[in-house]
Amino acid sequence: MNKRYVKRFNVYISEIGFGGWQLANPLWGAMTYEEGVKLVRAAYEMGINFFDTAPGYSNGLSERIIGEALKDVRENVFINTKFGHNHLGETDFSEEAIERSINESLKRLQTTYIDSVILHNPPREILEGKTNHEEEFKKIKRMGKIRGYGVSIDTLEELELVLNNWDVDVIEILFNIIHQSPKYLFDKVKERGILLAIKVPLDSGWLTGKYNANSKFEGIRARWSQDVILKRAMIVDKIKTIVKDEDLVKYAIGFILSFDAVTTVITGVKNLEQLESNIKASEFELSDELKRELERLYEEEIKPLNLPW
Repeated sequence: MNKRYVKRFNVYISEIGFGGWQLANPLWGAMTYEEGVKLVRAAYEMGINFFDTAPGYSNGLSERIIGEALKDVRENVFINTKFGHNHLGETDFSEEAIERSINESLKRLQTTYIDSVILHNPPREILEGKTNHEEEFKKIKRMGKIRGYGVSIDTLEELELVLNNWDVDVIEILFNIIHQSPKYLFDKVKERGILLAIKVPLDSGWLTGKYNANSKFEGIRARWSQDVILKRAMIVDKIKTIVKDEDLVKYAIGFILSFDAVTTVITGVKNLEQLESNIKASEFELSDELKRELERLYEEEIKPLNLPW
């Protein structure tokens, strides 16, 4: 597993990260606590050292699984969790709730410190620096409960707000072949030595290449209208024509890793087969020619569509 250096933490992070949203989460199918622990441990043994989770994932169970699986190798891994949506399914971004949320995550993760805690898609006023959230995070960082802090966001506009108003250690952002706009500010992220983690790298499954215009969706994927499904299917067909392949995983991950500002790609994992596929994809190096073609496709045909995630 290749690793990338992060100046803010003076650590090397695996290019493939482990996304903990699916762990024992009924939204993504059946998985027991024990199966989750085995999956996380397998990821570590395969070279992954970045683990992303949140209190709201499976009502705290994701953090518990990661904590149990990694407690005896704690010093060898980087754990990133979140703040803003708690284990009861409630939303609370108040400054007073930050330390309480972190203390609860520490217990579930069975650790004395968390490498980074990030705001989980916070309201705009927080990103604009109009509150005292950053001062609170700095205080908790000085206490040694966290090593760093940051944000999980979705758009270029939000990224610009963060870079203009915060001094973060970590940025987690939605970025993939279909949603490329954050790349316009990647150079600024790199200049600051920020750990840049990419979420939704496969566009919720579309960039595996397995979906088409006739695909039916349930659960969280039922959010797409028929119009959005048809447009995504059209885009996927064009990507397949460019790369001359039906399986798009390695191209999707390779595209993201072709940007040197990126630290790690957070891949969702439901089973060992997916885990192995994601890790293998990281070994693929996208050619400059294919990268240019995928960027051209975005600028000329995808960007004007303004597709929701």
